[in-house]
Amino acid sequence: MTHKTLRTPLAIAVVAASSMAHADVELTPVTVEADFRQTNVQQIPEAVTVVGSEDIEARSAEHLEQVLSFAPNVNYSSGASRGRFYQIRGIGERSQFIDPVNPSVGLVIDGIDMTGLGGAATLFDVKQVEVLRGPQGTRFGANALAGMINIRSNDPTKETEGYLSARAGNYDSYGLGGALSGSLSDSVQGRIAVNGYQSDGFIDNTFLDRDDTNNIDEVVARGKLAFQLSEDTDLGLTYLYADIDNGYDAFSLDNTRETYSNTPGMDAQDTHALALSSDTQLNSAVILQTEMTASKSDVEYSYDEDWAYGEYIFLPDEPVYQPDPCDVTQGPCLADFDGYSSFDQYLRDYERQSADIRLMSGTDGRIFGNTTDWVAGIYAMQRNEDLTRNYTYLGNAFTSELESSSIAAYGELTTSLNEALRVITGARVENWSNDYRDNNDIAGSTDEILIGGKVTLEALLNYDHLAYVSLARGYKAGGINTDPDISEDNREFDTEFNNSVEAGLKSSLLNNDLTTRVAVFYIQRKDQQVKSSYAVLDDNGQPIEFQDYLANAAEGRNYGLELESSWNLTDQLNWELSYGYLITEFVDYTYQTDDGEFNKDGRAQAHAPRYSAATAFTYALTDGLSVRLGAEAKDEFYFSDSHDEKSEAYVLWNARIAYAQPEYEVSVYGRNLTDRETQVRGFGGFGNDPRKGYATEPYYQYGEPLTYGVEGKLYF
Repeated sequence: MTHKTLRTPLAIAVVAASSMAHADVELTPVTVEADFRQTNVQQIPEAVTVVGSEDIEARSAEHLEQVLSFAPNVNYSSGASRGRFYQIRGIGERSQFIDPVNPSVGLVIDGIDMTGLGGAATLFDVKQVEVLRGPQGTRFGANALAGMINIRSNDPTKETEGYLSARAGNYDSYGLGGALSGSLSDSVQGRIAVNGYQSDGFIDNTFLDRDDTNNIDEVVARGKLAFQLSEDTDLGLTYLYADIDNGYDAFSLDNTRETYSNTPGMDAQDTHALALSSDTQLNSAVILQTEMTASKSDVEYSYDEDWAYGEYIFLPDEPVYQPDPCDVTQGPCLADFDGYSSFDQYLRDYERQSADIRLMSGTDGRIFGNTTDWVAGIYAMQRNEDLTRNYTYLGNAFTSELESSSIAAYGELTTSLNEALRVITGARVENWSNDYRDNNDIAGSTDEILIGGKVTLEALLNYDHLAYVSLARGYKAGGINTDPDISEDNREFDTEFNNSVEAGLKSSLLNNDLTTRVAVFYIQRKDQQVKSSYAVLDDNGQPIEFQDYLANAAEGRNYGLELESSWNLTDQLNWELSYGYLITEFVDYTYQTDDGEFNKDGRAQAHAPRYSAATAFTYALTDGLSVRLGAEAKDEFYFSDSHDEKSEAYVLWNARIAYAQPEYEVSVYGRNLTDRETQVRGFGGFGNDPRKGYATEPYYQYGEPLTYGVEGKLYF
């Protein structure tokens, strides 16, 4: 990652007092923009990872899922062409089918809420990705029980600049994009960026004789305008367009990258979104900030449910199956299987609008004897989600409508107790309501008041060390289960609350050549929302459909440690490291199915690996030529809370060689150099293979295999 130094407001006073002694220190801060005030990552008193544009380029990353390993104790689940759902410290959703989802981890792109729409999280012309770990109850409310991922693209510049970018790699992968930025007038700047990326993907479909049924086909465009309306008022306008037409054909009966699907699915998204922001210095004491957003997304998520068709459900070394009339000595008749096909399609239309208005203290606006900065704001949100489900075993399409709204008031005080000690207190009160109805005559509504916030004590131990301890409360709204067959006792599920304590130390050592961030945390999950599922059986006792519903576990515990560091070992060699250690468990959680009662007390939670780590060495051979070698590792983890199938632990190696000049840059990259198989989604507790009598066994979706390519940029 980029070089980071420690500079708190209190530390700046120390710097001023000793400026002669440290006059040769170059300040290269990395700013966190998701906070109320833009803050150095070494200064903000909470666990935050900032993945800058240099890190994105070093990984040759096209999508958010390819850089999340930089952040400790962060995971994602796929079950689609891209990672769509994220987990922080073991907390977060893993999928969405019929039921609406209240998110635990929010995703914001240029101020626009894209939670649950991770397909749009591409990284072309992105300035940085910020991963805020821990409840963000004051700033983001119900969307950030576990944390928030904030993606910020590059802003318009006054000077004219731009670049063209191209890449090509294995699996017929290629991309082409460009960005142009500059002044349109003395008080208006603009930036436009457009990128397209395509790949055949990593699946061979035997039945269709195709190698692109799990392909990537993404076009993302972004336009930004910056206006200086006066000396005191700045205005920003962002337009985001995403056209995602990816295929989805990832699961095989043989747990390989060879599928037999006759009707591959889609993972498609068409998004138009706007964000309008303003920043006005009302006077020297008060700043007014506003942000209004609107987005519309049409999404298709579909898949071949049976994963096979006809003769291709049999392994090559099994007997050849004959059509009728059959010779029984040759094995079962193909006619017994030919024609069986099950397809599931979810078409969702999302409409979201939000408005956030806040007042903040300016230079002369501190209160309580000039000791306290303050923030006060109101937030309003309206979200509509319409679903049409087309499924082979439904006589008519299933349709549902969900209307969610939120009105919140929030505030934060930052009080300097003395020259080295600050207290930050924040609170948010939110009214959250849901109104649901569908064509199965299921209808319901919820309306609740949710309260969260944080208290943080921050101490500047000396010039090099900033310590903090915080208590936080986060929340995630309850809701309604839509399955008409579940009991009325399970029709609604309750709000989940997280009570979290975190302590951290941020340090800048060795004349700023070594920066470190260490955090330990403990989270008490109250009324933890967990997804349970059961199979709907046909007359022969075979599963024809799987129903999910949300329930509340009694309690959960999540605790662990996180370490991040960047060390300039020499003028040419940099070493980066992140490490997360995580323990999760259910407390007093049991649930009932037709197969009996299951007790999960003490079991680890889903998608919560015990350890996660990433490291990289970057060596500058010359002023323009550099080599980077990195690795990432992850422990095994459970795929679900309702079954006990696990992923395998792994270590992946990545490398990149780059040659950069002011006018151009070329590089060669490789990811997963040892071609290690990794599992990014898994299912258990059911059987889908007629060759084995539909016996229960695990099924896996595999992550990215060995990929390599060449890319270049031409600057102008």
